[in-house]
Amino acid sequence: MNPKLETLRQADPDIYEAIMGELRREQNKLVLIASENYASPAVMEAQGSVFTNKYAEGYPGRRYYGGCEYADVMESLAIERAKGIFKAEHVNVQAHSGSQANMAVFFSALKPGDKILGMDLRHGGHLTHGAAVNFSGMIYENVFYGVDKETGYINYDLVRQEALNHMPKMIVAGASAYSRIIDFEKFAAIAAEVKALLLVDIAHIAGLIAAGLHPSPVAYADFVTSSTHKTLRGPRGGMIMCKDKYAKSIDKAVFPGIQGGPLMHVIAAKAVAFKEVLTDGFKEYQGQIIKNAQRLSNELINRGYKIISGGTDTHLMLVDLRSKNITGKEAEAALDAADITVNKNSIPYDDKPATVTSGIRLGTPALTTRGFTQEDMAVVADIIDKIITNPGHCGNIDDQRRRVRQLCKDKPVY
Repeated sequence: MNPKLETLRQADPDIYEAIMGELRREQNKLVLIASENYASPAVMEAQGSVFTNKYAEGYPGRRYYGGCEYADVMESLAIERAKGIFKAEHVNVQAHSGSQANMAVFFSALKPGDKILGMDLRHGGHLTHGAAVNFSGMIYENVFYGVDKETGYINYDLVRQEALNHMPKMIVAGASAYSRIIDFEKFAAIAAEVKALLLVDIAHIAGLIAAGLHPSPVAYADFVTSSTHKTLRGPRGGMIMCKDKYAKSIDKAVFPGIQGGPLMHVIAAKAVAFKEVLTDGFKEYQGQIIKNAQRLSNELINRGYKIISGGTDTHLMLVDLRSKNITGKEAEAALDAADITVNKNSIPYDDKPATVTSGIRLGTPALTTRGFTQEDMAVVADIIDKIITNPGHCGNIDDQRRRVRQLCKDKPVY
């Protein structure tokens, strides 16, 4: 039993058991979901702090509630740390998520019906980049770019052509399932040519950028948004970076535009995570994330799997399973039975619905946080292959689960 949760166990045993179950799940399963990570104990302590009690509508020095003197200190630290990490002119740390960060940018800079050019969700984009089922697709007119069918890379000439054809008010760069370096300078040049604003969503790659292992869009983009978990390894939340000239409109769009009181306990946890980014080991950690992803990708390729774009420059990869005669949905279920957690994912030009898919997305941030190395990733690739090539054999699944449990025992989360 975790003694820190004894009060909770007494007050609400049902929730206590759910939390203990989640702790066991995280300890005993290999998490390969690219958007997940393990926050540090310090981040979790800050998020569980007394700041959960405080309303602080407004911004440091400009609050609508009294008693915000310590909230001001804490939020100011979060802002200044983020500005230093990303070399940003202005930062808003109040967005509750990356999606709400994108919403605030759209509301600050666009009118309903304005045209957005974003990356197609089916090619690796995000829901908030214009998907029809999302607010971004309901409120705005959307056109899309994707990846080349043969190479799996973004074709910047085609992005430019789409921009010239449609003359969007805003271009959105960034992705949730694209494994290659994104050329933000080229996106900026295209946006300038068609007189469009440029929003870059770095939710997935923020940690890599903070460590200097992926080019930064901050100098090129009008707006940069991010979540604060994923590779940044902070709490679940969002942030917005922008030029000074957009600062007032962004802050107004967040509050009072789309949010009321900010989650001060989460902002405290963001501040802690940003301080962790500034530590000596953070760059080494991000480098290991990439090394692990590349080793996993190469090991799977050597076993006959197709990786979209042929590999990865980042923390993730998209695995095309069509040659293995298994759907993404089936692979996700088989891997979960052996205690490996992944997500099914559409691949570019997929002929299966999003509820089934022809692929899975794999990422290495969580395993790297556990201390996994390239050698461990070779073992993980072998386990994945043995499960996917023989998903219906109970004895095989049991054998692979035992291997997974040993890896988890050797490198615990907490």
